Amino acid sequence: MIAGPQTGAVLRSSLVISLIRYQRSWGLWLLLLIAPVGARFMISDESGKGIAIAVNDQLPVLTSPVLGVWLGIVVTTLLLPAGYIYLRANINRRQPWQVEEVTAAPRVAMLMGRFLADAAVLLASLGTLTVAGWFLGWLMVTGPWQPWLIAYALWLVAAPALIGLAALRILFDAVPWLRGALGDLCYFFIWMFSLVAPIITADQPSSLAANMLDYGGFVRPLVGPQPADNSNIIIGAPRDLGAGRIALDVMAGLHAPGYVAARLGWVAVAFALVLLAGGIYRPHRSRRSQARQGRIARLLSAGPPAPAQSDAPPAKAARSRLAGLVIAEARLIGAGRLFLLLAAAAALAGLYGDYRYVGSPLALLLLIFGLSAHAGRSEARGLLKLALTTPMSPAVRRFAFVLAGTGWSLLLAVPAAAARGSEDPLLLALASGGAASVVAIALAALTGSSFAPRVVLLIGWYVYLSS
Repeated sequence: MIAGPQTGAVLRSSLVISLIRYQRSWGLWLLLLIAPVGARFMISDESGKGIAIAVNDQLPVLTSPVLGVWLGIVVTTLLLPAGYIYLRANINRRQPWQVEEVTAAPRVAMLMGRFLADAAVLLASLGTLTVAGWFLGWLMVTGPWQPWLIAYALWLVAAPALIGLAALRILFDAVPWLRGALGDLCYFFIWMFSLVAPIITADQPSSLAANMLDYGGFVRPLVGPQPADNSNIIIGAPRDLGAGRIALDVMAGLHAPGYVAARLGWVAVAFALVLLAGGIYRPHRSRRSQARQGRIARLLSAGPPAPAQSDAPPAKAARSRLAGLVIAEARLIGAGRLFLLLAAAAALAGLYGDYRYVGSPLALLLLIFGLSAHAGRSEARGLLKLALTTPMSPAVRRFAFVLAGTGWSLLLAVPAAAARGSEDPLLLALASGGAASVVAIALAALTGSSFAPRVVLLIGWYVYLSS
């Protein structure tokens, strides 16, 4: 095992190489521009333009500390999925593991270097948001303009959450079954838990234990050290807001017992996750060998293609190339016996209860994985260049993808519509399936992978289920 100066050399090498690759990526500069451009839309006014943060149905008086806390809460609650998408889909998602994993370099050092690079990029984006917050404060705050308090409140709330996000990405990359779609699904549930868990601490006095449950750090600055029993918090779209604004002493909440220690505690947890990732790291495996897959996996797979017939007559020209393309896209979206089995279960589930709350969410959840997987495959950079040589253009294929995805959604809604004698399930399936198909192919075309459409659609599915 390598230790001492050699470990430090591996860590520095991993950090520098990751930062150089980030620097050469246009996505980094786009990330750094998003924060200052979108900062204005993070602050809502009484007219409802922007993201609202309300306490007891009232917007807070926009002082300098409130502005910093407001921007930080938006980052830690609503924008963390965007940061996760960036970390999983940026230029550093591809690593030379064929070379690195056969060396004696310690895994902890390599992963720590990548973690520090990811954290540096996210914190650089937070720095640009800080500058934008200063400018907004100069224009919007009530009372004295105090840029140091804006920065202090913003970084105390948001920086630990961003560092923890970078560590979570490293942990997912260390475990083979978390490197793909299952890892994205796990992050989706972790993100939802981080939004729900602090609710149980909203009516409790401030303490280290209570604040450690608040990963986003948004409860204590808004409710204070000793919260009232009837305080309620709204984060997101403004609705039924009362007249006037409520005065909040967010500095008392930031300095409440255990709050600063909890924020530092989450930074320590992030470094511990990276150390854990180095200890449990498992090497990548080539996808060529699938001989050891189990009997159940073989039964649920698509199976090998039919053997070629040397004496088969030549294929006839298709009567409608678009119809054939739509059918081919539908087969690829629903590839595998497992998808067909789950599709049958989702269609039967639509026969029970209200289709809006049972059948439609289940069918849409299944389609999210089918749509994002096939969209990521078909929009891969190398395959896209090959597709340009075919008679059908990529734009036509994307249109066929949307038709096929919408068709799957309608097909899963047919049993519910027939049982109820109503076209409402079909109309709902048409809207939800069509929207999911458009989002999946658009994001896959922009990113060249299935990460972004999968995570964005899962978040949209949660909003759809909640509404």
